[in-house]
Amino acid sequence: MSIILQGSTSGSITLQEPAVSGSTVLSLPAVSGTILTTGSSGQSIPKAALPTGSVLQVVNATYATDTTTTSTSYVATGISASITPTSSTSKIFIVTTFPVYTNAANLSGYFTLYRGASNLFNSEGAFRQETSTQNLICAGSISYFDSPATTSSTTYAVYFKSQTSGITTRICLGNATASITLLEIAS
Repeated sequence: MSIILQGSTSGSITLQEPAVSGSTVLSLPAVSGTILTTGSSGQSIPKAALPTGSVLQVVNATYATDTTTTSTSYVATGISASITPTSSTSKIFIVTTFPVYTNAANLSGYFTLYRGASNLFNSEGAFRQETSTQNLICAGSISYFDSPATTSSTTYAVYFKSQTSGITTRICLGNATASITLLEIAS
């Protein structure tokens, strides 16, 4: 047996019993609110209704340009992505991986993460690649959990520098691919 509820101005809602044997119970909450459903196009759960720790959005970017520096001050690598948080209380989890190269024994390349113009790590950076031999290639990565406290577009970028003037620090040798992923987390 179906139950038909007439709308207050027009239309109706039909509650149709399932075609199953036995009894099925649908318990309605004893509070006012909206029942959220899934499965149909156009229906979604509002981000504000999701619990703490939920991923609200994901942004990913790749970079595949062979880029070098001999600078002893941090310069942009080209690896970057921007995200516009939906709430000023959201956290941003940043994960980036990149191929690294240095061309001098016993010297280092330094890598760090910037939010806009702010270095999120100390002067030594988040990742240091050091070699005891000439021409070392390895994989670098940085992960960081940030609290930008804004709903404005925010750019995160990997920066790098050489330990000593004259040595080359390099990413994406041979146009290998680096990536950066930003996840907005409800807080």
